Amino acid sequence: MNDVNTSVLIIDDEEMVRDNMEEILVPRHHSAESQQINDAASILFDAPVSILAPLTSNIPIFKVEKASNGMEGLEKVKASVANNSPYAVIFLDMRMPGWDGLETAIQIRKFDSKAEIIFVTAFTDRSIEEIIEQAGQNVGYHCKPYASEEIIQLATKAVTDYSRLRNLETLIESVTSIGLNERQLNSLLKNILDQLATTIGTDMALLGRLQDDFSYEKVLSIGAMEEKINLQELVNRIKEIEISPEEVIQLDELVLARLNGYSVFAVLKKNGRLKTEKMYLLKLFVQNAAQAIRNAEMNEELVRKEKLSAVGRAMGMLIHDLRPPIGSIQLLTGIIREEGYTSEWLDMIDRSAGQASETFEDFLDFIRETPIEKETVFVKPLLESAAQQLASKDGLDKVQIQIEADDELTVQGDQSKLKRVIINLVNNAVDALLDNKVSQPHIQIIAAKLIDSVSIQVKDNGPGIPSSLLKTLFEPFVTKNKSNGTGLGLAIVKHYVTAHGGKISVLNDDGAVFTITL
Repeated sequence: MNDVNTSVLIIDDEEMVRDNMEEILVPRHHSAESQQINDAASILFDAPVSILAPLTSNIPIFKVEKASNGMEGLEKVKASVANNSPYAVIFLDMRMPGWDGLETAIQIRKFDSKAEIIFVTAFTDRSIEEIIEQAGQNVGYHCKPYASEEIIQLATKAVTDYSRLRNLETLIESVTSIGLNERQLNSLLKNILDQLATTIGTDMALLGRLQDDFSYEKVLSIGAMEEKINLQELVNRIKEIEISPEEVIQLDELVLARLNGYSVFAVLKKNGRLKTEKMYLLKLFVQNAAQAIRNAEMNEELVRKEKLSAVGRAMGMLIHDLRPPIGSIQLLTGIIREEGYTSEWLDMIDRSAGQASETFEDFLDFIRETPIEKETVFVKPLLESAAQQLASKDGLDKVQIQIEADDELTVQGDQSKLKRVIINLVNNAVDALLDNKVSQPHIQIIAAKLIDSVSIQVKDNGPGIPSSLLKTLFEPFVTKNKSNGTGLGLAIVKHYVTAHGGKISVLNDDGAVFTITL
C-alpha cells in the first residue's frame, strides 16, 4: 500500500473536526502516557487491552493536510496538482462560511477532476442529485456524527479506488501507443468492449464514430443493439441536448459516452444510475479507444502514402515515356488531313488521344497534388460533355444516360478536373451495369442548386456497392468485381472534389448513388 497515493485533504471550518479526523487517519505513536493507560486497563480488567491500537498492516499509511475553508483548500489543491502530487481523497464539510462545500467542490473540479471527494456533514440543503450533477460522479456522502472506523473505511476505499483507476488509465493509455493494423485493432477493441459490457452489466453495446455532422459509423457491437434502439432517433436526440465532446451521460436505460468523435451506446439490463467508478471507466475506455483507432488510422495512412509514392514514381516514369507518342497522334492526324483525307475515324482518334493526354495529366496532378485553379463553370454543358467522352465499350449504346440540370446553374471550379470526376463516376456505373447484365440499364446525372452549394448526383440501377467496400471505397487500390480498373479512379475523384473544397459520399438506394457537394 505504500505505492498507493494516500494523500488526504480535510476541509472543515471546525478545528476540532479537522484535528479529530487527522488523529483517526494518522494516530500518534504510543507515548508514555498512553502506555500507562494501557497498564491501568490491564490491572482494572485483568486482561492486556490496547486502548490506542495501531493501524493494521492492510490499512494505508495516510498523509493528511488540512484547510479551514474552501478558498484555502482550493489553493492547496492547485499547489498539489502543480507539484504533480495531487490528493487522492478530499473530505469536505458542506456548511462553511464563505464557500459552502458544493461551491468548493465545483471550484476544485476546475483543477482536479480525479480526486475522490467525500462530503462529511450534519446538515445540507442540497440533494444528492444536485451534488453529483455539479461536483462530478466521483463523490461520496457521509453524515456526522461519524465513527473512527467509518472514516478509516471511507478513506481506505477512496485511495484504493483512486489508485486502481490511475493504474487502469496508465494501462489503457499504454495500449493506445501500440502500433496496430486494422485486424489487430478490431480484436483488441472487441475484447475491451466485452469487458466493459460485463463491468456495467449489459449484453447490448455499440461502439462507433459519431462525426461532427452526426452521421454514425458502427465499428463494433454486442448483442441485438441495433434491433433494440433506433439509431437515427437516438442521434437526433443527441443533437437536441448538445452533448459536449468529452462527456458521459445516462438517458434512462441507455448510457452514452461521446469523446473525440467516437461514441459508445450501451443498454442497461435494469433501470438505475450507474455508479461513479463505472461511469468513469466508460469515459476512460472511449477516450483511449478513440486514440487507439486514430493511431491505427495514422499508421494505415502512412503505409498507404508510402505505397502510393512508390506507385507514383513508377507511373510518373511510364507517363513520361508515353506522353510524346500520344502527343504525336494528333500531330499525325493533322498531317493526314493536310493530305486531303477526311473521316469520322480521324475525329475519333483525335478525341481518344486528347482523352489519353487528359488522363495522364490527371494522374500527374494527383501524384503531385497540384492545386486547383477555379473559374466559373456551367454545370449542364459540363455534364453533357462528360457523357460524350465515356470510354468505348461493347453495350454502351444500351445504357440510357439522363441528365437533369438547369441551364444557368454554375459552380466555381476547374472544368477539366470536374469533367474527369463525372466521367470516372459514369464509367464506373456503366461497368457495373454491363458487367452485371442489368436489364434496362440507366444512369441519372442530376445537378441541383442548394442553399449555399451545388449538388451533383450520379445514380444507377445496378447492384450497388458491396457493403464491405463502402467504408474504403475512396482509398487507393480499392477495386472489386470490375472487368477493368486500377483501383485509383475513385481516389482521384475524391482528391479532386476535396481540392475544390467539396464533399463526396456514396450509398446504396436501388443501385449506387454518388453525391458530390460543391
